[in-house]
Amino acid sequence: MVIKVLGSGCANCKKLEENTRKATLELGIEATIEKVTDFKDIAAYGVMKTPALVVDEKVKLMGRVPSTEEIKKYL
Repeated sequence: MVIKVLGSGCANCKKLEENTRKATLELGIEATIEKVTDFKDIAAYGVMKTPALVVDEKVKLMGRVPSTEEIKKYL
């Protein structure tokens, strides 16, 4: 599984990455978590608000920081 956190590196983006890592650990999922900060790459996903979460090339959410429990539902 490949998970991407899209965003500029702001506090919300960092929190999304932290919550995502925690969710994968709690679920015991092996996943690669990548940070995407280039706005051209972010726009290629159709994302207009960051942070955003992409799981296996599908945008799952954007514009907010979900809880660890919510992220588990997307994984």
